[in-house]
Amino acid sequence: MTPVAHITLKPGKEQSLYRKHPWVFSGAIAKMDNIAKSGDVVEVEDSKGNFLGAGHFSEGSITVRIFSFTPDYTSENFWKNKIAEAYEVRRTLGFIGNNETSIYRLVHAEGDGLPGLIIDIYGKTAVIQTHSAGMHMMRHELADALKYVYGNEITAIYDKSAEKLSKNSTTESVNSYLFGEKLDTEALEHNCKFLIDWEEGQKTGFFIDQRENRHLLGELSKGKKVLNTFCYTGGFSVYALKGGATLVHSLDSSQKALDLTEDNIRINGFENSNHKVIKADAVEYMKNLEEDYDIIVLDPPAFAKHLSARHKAVQGYKRINEAAISQIKPGGIIFTFSCSQAVDKTLFTNTVIAAAISAGRNIRILHQLHQPADHPINIYHPEGEYLKGLVVMVN
Repeated sequence: MTPVAHITLKPGKEQSLYRKHPWVFSGAIAKMDNIAKSGDVVEVEDSKGNFLGAGHFSEGSITVRIFSFTPDYTSENFWKNKIAEAYEVRRTLGFIGNNETSIYRLVHAEGDGLPGLIIDIYGKTAVIQTHSAGMHMMRHELADALKYVYGNEITAIYDKSAEKLSKNSTTESVNSYLFGEKLDTEALEHNCKFLIDWEEGQKTGFFIDQRENRHLLGELSKGKKVLNTFCYTGGFSVYALKGGATLVHSLDSSQKALDLTEDNIRINGFENSNHKVIKADAVEYMKNLEEDYDIIVLDPPAFAKHLSARHKAVQGYKRINEAAISQIKPGGIIFTFSCSQAVDKTLFTNTVIAAAISAGRNIRILHQLHQPADHPINIYHPEGEYLKGLVVMVN
């Protein structure tokens, strides 16, 4: 890789890069020695001309996303080395060669030093999702790196970047296979089977980040009646049934999501169990529950994509938690989550507290939940911590 331009920062604006924060904001830039377009590789220097890092240029508030703080990014093996590094982290975590779990995240953007890049593994298929023009331009190099690191353990590589790129940049993209073709879509998570629709499904096809939280629900579900709201593919429902729940209701406003849920219930052998799908709005449904549920799962989509929407998001989280807290039986348990990056852990906890006060119920926190280890947080980039959750008991 050869840099298209060199960017010089204003005096004092280099401190965040010294701390290895990977973002350069437009207001920090003093000058550029050449014209760069979105996706170009640029080098960033301090006001004295010292190298700080190399990254992808983009037009917007975050002007550069740093992928290397050392000059070795020009090596022809750079991308192979970065993918190999992420692979070794997952090997250490026990995901490589795991006979019970074949679903995991290989690359988690800034958490793995690769801003703008997500790579998820489903069995022998890797799904790439690029969130920046620069990473999208590297997709073929990334596919080659995946083949190099995995060998014949990867038989297909799918690029699912079109939707994200259309939101984040003017780069045009068409989802397509970079290698191989669609074969087996069934993959394992803690020995639970899931059909993954990486071509048409949300995100890369599955919400991998809830894996350990689903497992915890399963451990608490024996003999319980469970309501899984915003069920999507029914992940929490499958774990509840496997854990011995006597009744599981999966609720979503999308018929497609409910169909996916029933497919996953079926392939796990629970199609004749006491399971039912419900097509409804979660808040409206919980205003007058017909069942005395022991456990309610609240896992809504992100209510706030940006800070500007935070207040509205908080009100949304308060409404849905108040409805659940008001309706659940004494001694009942609620799994409640927020994946809104703009809502931090403290604000989310305070929102649940406010919901409990409004509902006039006492609650105790049993567990504080977060994203799993294959979604690492770069210690220099705390913005990478997005998933937070509470398990509360209501009296």
